[in-house]
Amino acid sequence: MKRVLLALMAFLGVACIAAAIALPTYLVPKLKVVPLDLDITSVAETVAPEGETGDRFPARIFDRCSVSERRAAVFDAHLTQQRRSVIVDPSDENQATLQSAQTVRIDRVRDADGQERDLAMATDGELPCDDALLTATIDRVSVDRKTSVPNGNVSSLQLEAVPEGGNVDEASVKLEDRKGFQYKFGFDVGKRDYYYYDSNSRQDSVAKFVEERRIDGVDTYHFVADVPEKDLSDLPDASGEAALGTILNMPARWWGISGKGVKSRDPVEMHRYAKATRHVYVEPTTGTIIYGYEDQHQYFKSPDQSEESPEAVRDFEMDALKATFKWSDETVAQQADRAKHYLSLLNWGGKYVPIGLGVLGALLLIGWAILVWRGRTTDGKTDGRGPDGNGPDGDGPDDNGPNGDYPTDPNASYAYSGSHEATTAIPAVSSTDDTTVMPAQPTAQDPYWSQPPVDETAPSAWSQPEQGQTDHNHVAPSPADETDTGSFRPISDPTRPMPDYDRYQRPE
Repeated sequence: MKRVLLALMAFLGVACIAAAIALPTYLVPKLKVVPLDLDITSVAETVAPEGETGDRFPARIFDRCSVSERRAAVFDAHLTQQRRSVIVDPSDENQATLQSAQTVRIDRVRDADGQERDLAMATDGELPCDDALLTATIDRVSVDRKTSVPNGNVSSLQLEAVPEGGNVDEASVKLEDRKGFQYKFGFDVGKRDYYYYDSNSRQDSVAKFVEERRIDGVDTYHFVADVPEKDLSDLPDASGEAALGTILNMPARWWGISGKGVKSRDPVEMHRYAKATRHVYVEPTTGTIIYGYEDQHQYFKSPDQSEESPEAVRDFEMDALKATFKWSDETVAQQADRAKHYLSLLNWGGKYVPIGLGVLGALLLIGWAILVWRGRTTDGKTDGRGPDGNGPDGDGPDDNGPNGDYPTDPNASYAYSGSHEATTAIPAVSSTDDTTVMPAQPTAQDPYWSQPPVDETAPSAWSQPEQGQTDHNHVAPSPADETDTGSFRPISDPTRPMPDYDRYQRPE
């Protein structure tokens, strides 16, 4: 049973240490991948620029209905951006394909006369010019599960609904050379620059590290990406043409342009441009984006900035969309909880469990070594006995029990008779005992000590052999023997006087 216990302790100790080494090197890399059950919903609302008030109408948008009117118009508005990102096919152990559907909704507007109204979204049919849906896109991108970097297998942007009987590819445009993060950073983010992809302008920009900041109990890195100005008319739709609303050719009067070299009825072509500044707060271990806000600015201006173009045209600019979108508190709390969950899994798999298993394995091996050492020591010394298994001097048993030499009765006292080799103990007699030290001698009536009957017919030791015979067993009588020798009897009485040898000495 002891051998089984030792073997089990050694096995479990080695197994625990092996598991402590394997978990950080094998399990943690398995956890540091884009999860295939990823489902992120984020909500952002427009807020007033920093230092300003008036969140009820903090944004400005172009009035699409004014295209059919005499003058272009711009509304004050409140907008809500919603985005949901999920994993779709093709996804496997090496790549994950994210599909992110994003909408921007107009909640309410206020015109130049101060009139306010809420807008509604059409449920079917052709969208009216005052529909509450401002933009709607579906972005699809496949990323490497370990690095979260786009791998180029899937990279497209759907700008319109799929026609009846058509497919997604017919309503989407392929995005080439896409390499920046967008919905999630990679693992183990450092304090350095990263590429960040802007789907509005379809370009990568550099996200620069700014600072560390703690948000909802999570330590984050703050990155800022400045998206440079981009002519949106250069970004074709699925048919290869400029997207609707990116080029407007209207009279100068409609634009409100007047000045030297400009006539009210002169057609003036304006393109829609976009630029942005995006702030993201990333949990560095998992790459989860905890919080974000972005300043978006889209505007119409002349693509012709040459000296030949009238100065009034070159300097003209009209807002199409100007807003600061900030993640809602609910979205921030949701992302913080998600990051904490991922961190907990990584800490348990890479820190707490390996440390616990390592300590347990070390304790088991230390216990095993102690038991083996004590067992060897016990085998050599036999629990304090001599080499022959007897007492400390090797002369006899040294047990303390009913089968040994020492009594279990603590009041009993024993003495040994005879030499050191005697093994039979006799009770020691107390000095206060009135009895004599030696036991009483037997009497003649004692049958043990009675003389055996003498056989008169048996030859005596002193009888002579017959003539012609030699008695080889003859022993010459000793004068020290007593005359009454009938039968040799051992002297058991130590008090009996020794024979007087001087009496038999011959005179010199």
